[in-house]
Amino acid sequence: MIEQLQTFEGNTLAIEVINGFDETDEKLAQKLFQEKLDKGFEQVNVLVKLDEMKVSNTSVKAFMEDMIWVLRNYKKLGHLAIVAHSKVLKALVPIDNFFFERASKGRLEKYFDISQMDEAMEFVSSK
Repeated sequence: MIEQLQTFEGNTLAIEVINGFDETDEKLAQKLFQEKLDKGFEQVNVLVKLDEMKVSNTSVKAFMEDMIWVLRNYKKLGHLAIVAHSKVLKALVPIDNFFFERASKGRLEKYFDISQMDEAMEFVSSK
C-alpha cells in the first residue's frame, strides 16, 4: 500500500510504501506523478519512504511494470530521495546515479536513512 506523506503545491511528491506494493499502488503512484505534470511542471521531485516495506508482500509484476514506467518517464523525474534503513539500497543509489548520469539533467538521486527524514524532505522540496 502507498500513502502520500505530505501534499505540496509545487513539483514535489512524497509517498511511503507500507507493507507491500501491488498493481493498485503502481497505478496510484503514476496518477499522483501525472497530476504534477498536468499542473505544468516539467520535472517532479519524488521522496519514497521504504522502511516499512516488506519485499515478500510486493508484487513482482507491479514492481517490474513500475520500473518500465520509470525508465519511459525518466526525463520527467527531478530529485529522488530514497528513505529507508537498508545497506543494499544505500549501495544501489550511487550506482543508479553513475549509470544515468548522461540522461539526468536536473536529476539527482540520494539515499537517506530513516533518521534523516527532515533532510530528505528538504532535498526534494527545496528545488
